Amino acid sequence: MRPVRLIAALWYAAAIAALFIIGPKTSWAAAPEAKIDHWQVMWIHDGEQPGQAPPDGGDWIDAKAGTPLVDLPVGMQGAWIRLQVPPTTGWQRPGLLVGRLYGLNLSAFRDGQLLYASERDFEFHVNRLLLPLGSYERETNIDVRILTTGTRAGFIASARVGEFSPLEESYVRRELPDLLLGGSISFLALIMLICSSYLNRRQRSSWISLCLVALTLGTLISVYSPMLYIYYKAYANLFLSLFDLSMFVLFPALSYYVDEVLGGRFRFFTRFRKWQAGFSAFCCLAFVVYKATDERYYDLYYILTNPLLGSLILVQLIIIAVLSVIHALRKNIDAIILSACLFLLALSGVTDLVLYYSSGKSYILFLWKIGVVLLIIGLVVILARRISADYRMLLSYSKRLELFNHRLERTEKLKIISDLAASVAHEVRNPLQVTRGFLQLLAGRGDNESKKHFNIAVSELDRASGIITDFLTFAKPELETVSPLNLADELEQLEVIIAPHAAMHGGRLHINAEPGLTVIGSSSKFKQALINLLKNSIEAFKEDGYIEINAYEEDGEAIIWIKDNGEGMDEAQVAKLGVPYFSTKSKGTGLGTMVTFRIIEVMKGTIEFKSRKGQGTEVLIRLPVAGDAVSEEAVPVNVLPNNLDV
Repeated sequence: MRPVRLIAALWYAAAIAALFIIGPKTSWAAAPEAKIDHWQVMWIHDGEQPGQAPPDGGDWIDAKAGTPLVDLPVGMQGAWIRLQVPPTTGWQRPGLLVGRLYGLNLSAFRDGQLLYASERDFEFHVNRLLLPLGSYERETNIDVRILTTGTRAGFIASARVGEFSPLEESYVRRELPDLLLGGSISFLALIMLICSSYLNRRQRSSWISLCLVALTLGTLISVYSPMLYIYYKAYANLFLSLFDLSMFVLFPALSYYVDEVLGGRFRFFTRFRKWQAGFSAFCCLAFVVYKATDERYYDLYYILTNPLLGSLILVQLIIIAVLSVIHALRKNIDAIILSACLFLLALSGVTDLVLYYSSGKSYILFLWKIGVVLLIIGLVVILARRISADYRMLLSYSKRLELFNHRLERTEKLKIISDLAASVAHEVRNPLQVTRGFLQLLAGRGDNESKKHFNIAVSELDRASGIITDFLTFAKPELETVSPLNLADELEQLEVIIAPHAAMHGGRLHINAEPGLTVIGSSSKFKQALINLLKNSIEAFKEDGYIEINAYEEDGEAIIWIKDNGEGMDEAQVAKLGVPYFSTKSKGTGLGTMVTFRIIEVMKGTIEFKSRKGQGTEVLIRLPVAGDAVSEEAVPVNVLPNNLDV
């Protein structure tokens, strides 16, 4: 229930601030605020019982906002602060505000009369003083008594005198961003933590560790604000407990997340973060004992959770920075992002410390919060990149599986046809030839009308013989005689064969081949494969048909690029190319394309089709050049190469 109360307290504080900001303003002619930059300090010795006024004849030391005196000398328990307040008759309800000071118990006096008192029973030493004043016609002294159990006491910011309500409103406005920032980060982290149940196991571990980092950082930013301890004193011990527990959880979670980002490549860091997690668990146990014994063992708990834990955190951040740089040098994008975020966090922290000490400890640390926000943004970006990479990998696997299934289906169909062709083709071909001979003999003895029918029968037998030849080529596509093939010469011969056929269909053929480009194969089979492709292009001609063939070398491969401006095909038709009995022509069998696939396959090449309906077709054939050609052993008919793209 206590974290719920914390969130409720944060929202309640935000509501109060909103009322200050948007609420109606009372109008009166008020004097401008006065700033007090100088004051005097007198130390209070240990064991001394300070009264309601500083002792007469004490040693007063001048101090100012630029160089405040806050470090207690040895043997001191606090300090008296004397302010000279200007006349306050110019304000309807005058007040005095010291936005930042160190101290636990505060008391304010005027001429020995108590004006204000505040005591704390918790160890949070950053405080503020908002004091209502009376209407003073002349300058008067205000004595502030500060008692503490820490090592610092005193003002670290200028005192301001003005209207009481605007002073309080300005304080709330200054502290509110920290509460809103911390509360927002914690709230988003809780939402992310709830959503982690929808992730798979691999993603969930990184996600949860990032949620813990964001949640604890948001809590640290929130409970570091003095405003919570001023307006919600009843929950001060809860805030301090949340601060300690957040420290115990934050850095092991950060180490785990970084180890996941680095992929567990550094084993010593994996062992370190496990050891660190054990130490943090021990600190949590010490915290329970410390609270259960009414903070009796404060000194031991302080040593464990401050110098020891702080040193461990410093070592951790150095290791993470070094490993991130090493990983970033390997051009890992995630490591580069992580290194940049850690650098910005370190830079903001160092800048804060330099400004803090150069100002005499009067500077308020805030740049580290910007560094924390940048770190969280970087960690979220890294996680988003990993989830996106997993999603892309899943899509890739899905596409590869679909392609594999398609190839498997095609392989099974091709095997059936191969077996059928190998067992039937020779037996069918011989009777066909005998029948053809008798028909020709009978045609010579018949009349003209009979000859016409006999010629049709012979033509159909020739067509059946051609189909059987395609079956045999597909079933047994071995290259009987292989030799180096000069692509320029082969394509020149092909142009002589196919150009007249293209011209008969109202088209033209243009060939451009890079000289000296050589592949290994059978000249007749190679021409057969290309003729099958070109005949398909010619039969798909529209008006002013055009076929372009380019041959060139790219990355150690011979590329034959064929493009036409024919009817084209849609994606479904392209996907079925090479499938038995599929053809885009009304009288086609699809065997020609199948033969082409098998010939290119046996030549250790690949073939790829790209086409759009009404815009023509492109064919890309890749073959190994003669110097890189592999063994020319035939590929078994039931095996397809993995890189075959249809």
